[in-house]
Amino acid sequence: MDDELYRENILEHYKRPHNWSPPEPELDQVDLEFHDLNPLCGDELTVQLAVDGDGVIEDVKFSGHGCAISQASASMTSDEIKGMKVEDVLKLDRSFVLDLLGIDISATRMKCALLSLKVLKGASLGHEVGWEPETPESAAGERDAAA
Repeated sequence: MDDELYRENILEHYKRPHNWSPPEPELDQVDLEFHDLNPLCGDELTVQLAVDGDGVIEDVKFSGHGCAISQASASMTSDEIKGMKVEDVLKLDRSFVLDLLGIDISATRMKCALLSLKVLKGASLGHEVGWEPETPESAAGERDAAA
């Protein structure tokens, strides 16, 4: 896909987000829930997860407000994590979200893009988590060269 198609996909998720409450109702059974915000821009997200006895995410709902990047990221992420074990959500990193978005995200918009992952991990652990660290290019290159 080229950047234009990715941008259209982001706008479509922003205009008609998946797993969003409202317009969809909140979950009947909420096993895990977390709320967080990006203090730099005011984006806010709450996530609710319904989890089965084996720790598999059966359903997810997001609510909140923010820019197109944060809302589209939450919509896309919500589709991907259904059926995933909670412990596997904790293993996801920034590349998971950035690959879903498919476009270059500027440093100033990075926290917008990563807010959905931050609240998902917070819900999974039951407490606030830090922002996903960036893997420095030089460190990644040195690791690859050493392998």
